Amino acid sequence: MAEHTTAHPPLTLDAVADRVTLTVEEAAALLGLGRSAAYEAARRGQIPTRRLGRRVVVPVPALLAWLGAEDDRTSTAA
Repeated sequence: MAEHTTAHPPLTLDAVADRVTLTVEEAAALLGLGRSAAYEAARRGQIPTRRLGRRVVVPVPALLAWLGAEDDRTSTAA
């Protein structure tokens, strides 16, 4: 049986700007990291995360501020 995979378009800062949170895997794709490296960075506190029960999520506003992208977005909107 052939395995079917759905290709997802690459995540961009503009694509996630309207979201509240990302999964660690989505943040990894955005940052160009592997899944394991992203979870390790999250565990070490190197990327902003919050725990929701057993889930770990990345708050988009905190990630954008951490990247310095928040300043870029507000200066282009003005």
